[in-house]
Amino acid sequence: MRVVVDYDRCESNAVCMGILPEVFEVRDDNFMYVLDEHPAEEYREKLMECVRSCPTQALSVEEE
Repeated sequence: MRVVVDYDRCESNAVCMGILPEVFEVRDDNFMYVLDEHPAEEYREKLMECVRSCPTQALSVEEE
């Protein structure tokens, strides 16, 4: 699976980082970064929670 971010929609509000800091990080420059674009299967449930919880619906998961 691959994490997809629509950066035009992302407001870097850190909801995803709060759920899954192993994959998402909002840095001091106030931009959100994907630390692991292809996270391990063990993170699937939390990743899907990030997708559902994103207030701007900027996150999605692409199956590969």
